[in-house]
Amino acid sequence: MSEEKQDHVDRILAQWRRERPDLDVEPMGILGRLKRLGTHLGREVETVLMQHGLSTSAFDVLATLRRSGAPHRLSPGELLEMTMVSSGTMTNRIDQLEKAGFVERILNPDDRRSVLIALTEKGLATVEEAVGAHVANQQRLTRNLTAEDKAEFDRLLKKFLSDFE
Repeated sequence: MSEEKQDHVDRILAQWRRERPDLDVEPMGILGRLKRLGTHLGREVETVLMQHGLSTSAFDVLATLRRSGAPHRLSPGELLEMTMVSSGTMTNRIDQLEKAGFVERILNPDDRRSVLIALTEKGLATVEEAVGAHVANQQRLTRNLTAEDKAEFDRLLKKFLSDFE
């Protein structure tokens, strides 16, 4: 650690190593840093999205519809699969987005007993603008990593995440 500056997590780990030298706290460092990083990144992402009148949860739905391709509509079930939230949460998000004029419920032309959630013109214009700013923000947030760092970090995170998915 002599070459790298110590962070908040290093201080916590040092305390635990002093108080409980019998515990292997290395995983605590990894998970603690991931949690802290997630909190910092979440704030940075939310700040940019709020400039476009969107919360991260609203952006998640609009971006999911946008990346599905034209005509930018999905069933509520398809939205659930792609966003990992409960059906009640998704219904609430759709209701709020519909009130804001970003999405509309339309009859499913293949099954008139069901509806599809479709981007409105306002929703499409908003998500187009927001996603450009979001990607630029992501570039800014990862600028201190080299291309090799990014590839290695992505590989390790994918490996770690595979145990849960």
